[in-house]
Amino acid sequence: MKQLLVFTLATSIALSACSPNKEDTSTSSTKEVEKDFRATGVIAGSLPDIVNALDSGQISSQELVTLYLERIEQVDRNGPKLQSIISINPDALENAKKLDEMRAAGQVLGALHGVPVLLKDNIESKDNMPTTAGALALKNNITLRDSPLVDGLRAQGAIILGKTNLSQWANFRSEGSMSGWSALGGQVRNPHMLDRNPCGSSSGSGAATAASLAAASVGTETNGSIICPSNANGIVGFKPSVGIVPQQYIIPISHTQDTAGPMTKTVRGAALMLNAMATTTPNVDYTAGLNKNALRGVRIGVLNFATGKSQAILAHFKQALADLEAAGAILVEIDERPDTPKQYGKMSYDILKFEFKHGINEYLASTSAEQVAPRNLQELVDFNLAQKDIELALFDQSIFDASLAMDSLESEEYQTALTTVQKASGEDGIDKLLKAHSVQVLIAPSGLVVPRIDPINGDVWPNDWPGFGGHAARAGYPHATVPMGGIHGLSVGLSFIGAKNTDADILSFAYGYEQHSMRRLSPEYLKNAEDIPYISDAMDGHKK
Repeated sequence: MKQLLVFTLATSIALSACSPNKEDTSTSSTKEVEKDFRATGVIAGSLPDIVNALDSGQISSQELVTLYLERIEQVDRNGPKLQSIISINPDALENAKKLDEMRAAGQVLGALHGVPVLLKDNIESKDNMPTTAGALALKNNITLRDSPLVDGLRAQGAIILGKTNLSQWANFRSEGSMSGWSALGGQVRNPHMLDRNPCGSSSGSGAATAASLAAASVGTETNGSIICPSNANGIVGFKPSVGIVPQQYIIPISHTQDTAGPMTKTVRGAALMLNAMATTTPNVDYTAGLNKNALRGVRIGVLNFATGKSQAILAHFKQALADLEAAGAILVEIDERPDTPKQYGKMSYDILKFEFKHGINEYLASTSAEQVAPRNLQELVDFNLAQKDIELALFDQSIFDASLAMDSLESEEYQTALTTVQKASGEDGIDKLLKAHSVQVLIAPSGLVVPRIDPINGDVWPNDWPGFGGHAARAGYPHATVPMGGIHGLSVGLSFIGAKNTDADILSFAYGYEQHSMRRLSPEYLKNAEDIPYISDAMDGHKK
C-alpha cells in the first residue's frame, strides 16, 4: 500500500499565506527546541501501515502498546503536554498479550487485531475506565458496558488503549466555552502549534491521532465535532450518516444528529475503522471502493458560496480543484446557496436543546446512583453550582440553563422545528444541490485556520467561516474531511459531502483526492507562530 506522504512545516510554509507557491523554507530554520517530539518508527505510520506491521510480524501488539504508552508519557503528560488523553486503560497491555497469543495460535479476529485505538470520553466501554464527558459529576461513571461501536471494534480485535479529552459535555454546556477544555482533562493543545485552538468537541481524538498516540481514534459529532478538530489537527475525519453507527451508550446531545466516527491519518484507516464501528451495516465493506481512480468521470459540485474569503485558504482550495481535475473529476460550479426558512438557525439550536434535555435526563437516570450523584439535568446544574470553583472557573453553563427551559419532544414547537430544519438541510438543501446540478458529491473547504486558545474570552471565531458542514450535520448526511495543506504550519482540510447513506461513495471520493494530493502535515509542536523565524522577525520589526 502506498504510504501517505507527510508534509512538514517546510512544505506548509511553501504553501502558505496568499499563494501556494511561496518560497520553501527548511524546517531547520525553525527556532531551536530542546527536543524533537515528532513520532518515528512504526507508530509514525498510518493505521494501514500499523496493521501491516502487525500482520508481518514486524511488531507485536504488546510492543505497540508499550510504544504508545511511552509516547503518551513523552508528549501528552510531559514535553508539549498535549493533554489529549484523559484516561488510560489499565488492562491494555494484558489485552495485547492475549491478542498476541491468539495470533501466534493462528486465531486472528479481524483487520484490527491487536491495534490500539482511543475513544472519546463520552463513549462507554466495559473497561476499567469511567466515561466522564470531562465532567466532575461523571468522574466515577464506570458503567462496565460497551457501546455497540466498541463491541464492533473488539470483534475486529482492536485494543481500547484509553479515552480522549474533549470539550466538556461535547461542547454543549456554555455559549462562552473553550474548545478542548474540560474540568477533568484541562485544555487540549494543538500539536501543530500549541497555543492554537484544537477545535472540538473531539479535540483530544484529533490531537492524539495527529501526534501518533494511537493507531486511530473515535470522535463524535452533533455539528462539526469530528470535522472541525480533524481540520484543525491535520487528519482525516469522517462523520457517517446518522444511524450507521449506533448511538447507544454514548452520552447524548441530539438523537437526530449525534454520530460517532473515525479520526485517522488516512482515508483507508477511516474506512477500516468504520467497517468495525458501523454495526448496523455488517455486510458493507467501506474499503471496497477505495481506488486511486475513484474520481474518474465523477461530477463534483464546487460550493463557491461556501469557500470563505481567506486568500490563503482559497489558494489551497484552488490547488485542490486542480488535483481533483487531474484525478479525472468533472467540476461543476455552484454559486448560489440554497434558501433556508426564516429562523432556521434558531430552530436548529432549539432542536439540540430540546433533545439534550430529554437525552441527558434519560442518560443520567441510567447510571449508577452510587457513582453519579445528579440524576437529571436540573440536579446536574445544581451540582456544577456547588462545584463552581472547578466546573465554572472559566465559563458558565448557559446552554444547560437554556435547555432546562425547553418543553417536551411532543411539543408542537419541537416537532415544527425538526420538520422544518431537516427538510431545509436535506431535501431542500444538499439533495436539491445534488439533483439540480447532476453531481454526486459536494466539496468546500472544511473550516478556517484556527485562532489562539483564549481562556479569557472563550472561543473567538471569525465571522467568515468556510464550509457547508452544518447542513450535513442537521440532515444527518455523510461528511469527510481530508487535509489539503497548511498555512504557517496550521492545517486546513477539504470537505466531501453527499446524500444520506452514500458513505461508501464519499469515502471513495475522499480517497481518490487524497491519493492525488498527499498534503497531510506532520505536527511540529511549535509553541506559537513566532517559532517560525520569518514571523518572529516580522514581529520584532526592522528598526535599523
